[in-house]
Amino acid sequence: MRMTIGIAVVAMTMAGLSAARADELPGLRGHDHTGITVPDMDQAVSFFTDVLGCKAAMTFGPFSGMGEVLNINSQAVVEKITMVRCGAGSNIELFKYSSPDQKDMTPKNSDIGGMHIALYVDDVQKAKDYLDRKGVKTFKGPIPVGQGPAAGETILYFVAPWGLQFEAISYPKGLGYEKGASTVLWKPTEPGK
Repeated sequence: MRMTIGIAVVAMTMAGLSAARADELPGLRGHDHTGITVPDMDQAVSFFTDVLGCKAAMTFGPFSGMGEVLNINSQAVVEKITMVRCGAGSNIELFKYSSPDQKDMTPKNSDIGGMHIALYVDDVQKAKDYLDRKGVKTFKGPIPVGQGPAAGETILYFVAPWGLQFEAISYPKGLGYEKGASTVLWKPTEPGK
């Protein structure tokens, strides 16, 4: 019986048909935004707009009563939310909260819940030179990747004044895994397209 099903799937695939897909969120179109809680909204907006060149699109708040909506303390207050847009990528939502149980710690990338924001740039070395001139702390790099599925990319990590890590990344000629890949990761379009 297993052999018959396997042969049928191969035959359907060869005929241009595909086997049933895994479940997916109905109507999924893509990544809209990532939300980040910041300690100082003015500092965060300034970093995103004045240093990185993102555009602030809207700001709103304060409001409360979000305990059951966001799984937070029922006494927490969202003091302000600002949405920013960075180039052609998805949006970033900055939150400023006050809450009686708020923790003041920034996780490292290696911690559970740790994260970074990767921004695609045309030239990682030029991005590093710019960040250095702006007084932004950068780490070792730029680092070109020459082997494996990420071959072709160059990366550099840097950090916002409150500790959130960022990555400048570029892969103008594509990535190693793309040859023959059925799913390709997002990449920016060329300027003007």
